[in-house]
Amino acid sequence: MNKNNSPYTAALTGGGFLFEETLTLLPLLQAENSEELLQEEKVNNNLLHINAETARSRNIHEIKRRYQTMPPSFWNDFKEMSDSDKVIALFYVMLKTYKICFDFHVNVTMRKWNSISKSIDKEDLMMEFNEISAKDEFVDSWSDSTKGKVASAYLTILRKVGMLTNDDRLHSLVCNNYDYYLAKGEPWFLEACLLQPYEIDNIKKSM
Repeated sequence: MNKNNSPYTAALTGGGFLFEETLTLLPLLQAENSEELLQEEKVNNNLLHINAETARSRNIHEIKRRYQTMPPSFWNDFKEMSDSDKVIALFYVMLKTYKICFDFHVNVTMRKWNSISKSIDKEDLMMEFNEISAKDEFVDSWSDSTKGKVASAYLTILRKVGMLTNDDRLHSLVCNNYDYYLAKGEPWFLEACLLQPYEIDNIKKSM
């Protein structure tokens, strides 16, 4: 299996969560002349204020990748959400965009949440990398340094959304529009936010 048919990418390290940057670029992404505007931003740095053009270009590329993962209607809904709900919505987008992120979350984070420890660290993720590497030659070809950076980037994302404390303890997320994800036929995301089954049932009943 080579890079072209592996579902994985190490691009998660390309900029991190990029919340403010996503809000900044969203009008450009939604414009009819989107490509032209993004190219202009890469060159002129009018909005992002990221000095290095390589970093700026990388961030734009990753935000565009995430934008294109979702239907246009999602981003119209996104714009109407509160800032705290936008943070959680972007987390949802990242789980949909990066398979490595999704696998870490389902196979490590959610399992750890349902265990006695309720904590997660980099070593847990490196063990999951062993599982993935055994099945995917492209991931197996990544250096230990790259794997470490991807694992660290994922943990940083959990911290940004408020799911992971500085002492590596997990917490469920507080979101004001969980019914939105249920209405979209995405009940898995409520589990991904570490809600208990009874909490999910209560949200379903209130709809």
